[in-house]
Amino acid sequence: MAQILDMDNLATFLAIAESGSFTAASREVFKTQSAVSMQMKRLEETIGKKLFYKEGRVNRLTRDGDILLNFARRIIRLNNEALLTITQPEISGLVRLGIGDDYAERYLPEILARFSYSNPNVEVAIVCDDSEYVAKQLQKGDLDLAVGTGALFRENGELLKRERLVWATSSTHSAQLQDVLPLATCGEDCCWSNQAIRTLKQMGRPYRVAYQARNHAVIASTVIAGLAVTAIAESGLRPGMRTLGPDEGFAELGTSDILLLKPMTPLSSAAEILSQHICDSLATLGTNGLRNFSEAAE
Repeated sequence: MAQILDMDNLATFLAIAESGSFTAASREVFKTQSAVSMQMKRLEETIGKKLFYKEGRVNRLTRDGDILLNFARRIIRLNNEALLTITQPEISGLVRLGIGDDYAERYLPEILARFSYSNPNVEVAIVCDDSEYVAKQLQKGDLDLAVGTGALFRENGELLKRERLVWATSSTHSAQLQDVLPLATCGEDCCWSNQAIRTLKQMGRPYRVAYQARNHAVIASTVIAGLAVTAIAESGLRPGMRTLGPDEGFAELGTSDILLLKPMTPLSSAAEILSQHICDSLATLGTNGLRNFSEAAE
């Protein structure tokens, strides 16, 4: 008979993988460090493989541990989804969701498919615009949930995922070689564009804003056509794009946070359940079928 993976062990394994420390993980799962170590010993015995190795004071995943990480996220997410689907009372009503347009194309298919399967009587009204706009709409009371990035999200948002912010250029053209770098931006309110401009100034690299649009698909089209360079979250790289790095004279841009913003007032049952689906789906960012452009661009 096949071995069965223990859910509690997998949850602790995820905590260690994400924190890099048995000590930090023990605080997160409310167990003693010795209990956490014993759980990992049992999990390694079940798997028959080593899952971690030490690199200084940090616990790193082995190749087998990295493989298990993806499965563990999916197993826990499916467990949570099954419990929600079976135990929650049937609900109806309206949920108003705002989402940054770049995130909508990548993540909404997965989120909505899972949510509508278990909540067929809930209507979801979606506002797709730049992050600054949807955050302000939520603050005004016109939205129940908002997914995006930027200052308004960082103030009160719940972190869903952190990823690299990268320079993107065309894979078949060389806009990055121009003496004055042509830049495509999403405007003054865009934190990605602002970070790109700050970095260019620090580099002493001449630039000009060649294209400006609030829609990320428009920005992407200028890059793919070889008309400009832009800053974009790594998972947003599309076919026809490639990244630029220090070897080509472009400094690192840091990271970008995807956050979930909720109102100060209590959520409806439908909105609360949708928020959980959003959290669970983005926990597997880049795995399990999420529409991750960077995978297609490789």
